[in-house]
Amino acid sequence: MTTTTPVLDPRVIAVAHYAARALLENVLARHGVTFQQSVTLRLAAVAEGPVERDRIVEDVVGALKIDRAEAHSVVDELVSKGLVTSQGPSRGPSQVRITDAGRELFETTSAETAPISARVYAGIPAEDLAVAGRVLSLITERADAELAALTT
Repeated sequence: MTTTTPVLDPRVIAVAHYAARALLENVLARHGVTFQQSVTLRLAAVAEGPVERDRIVEDVVGALKIDRAEAHSVVDELVSKGLVTSQGPSRGPSQVRITDAGRELFETTSAETAPISARVYAGIPAEDLAVAGRVLSLITERADAELAALTT
């Protein structure tokens, strides 16, 4: 039986995304964290100090293609879990900062997923990864532009 290499298309991208996401969600579930919470926590973890809540929300909206209200809810969930803290006035712009518990969780889940990712990507030539990165970045850019046109 001969198998042909599929041409990159929306289905191939979706299947790869969901396969990788399932691996991550398996790790996250052991720690009681959702995919959306993980994406949001990462933004707080890689920041160099407090981040404007609206900045985190916008980044989550952009990454996950969810609405602002849902992104705010995810931040609130992280605050409730003690993984981030909200700082600032009760009115006006507030800031979000990762807590020690949030940092520990981020580092733990990152450490648990690193060897899995290494196995998934093992043996793929660097030049293939570079081409895939360029193509997927271009697809993301174009899809974001199409989405913006649809929602304006």
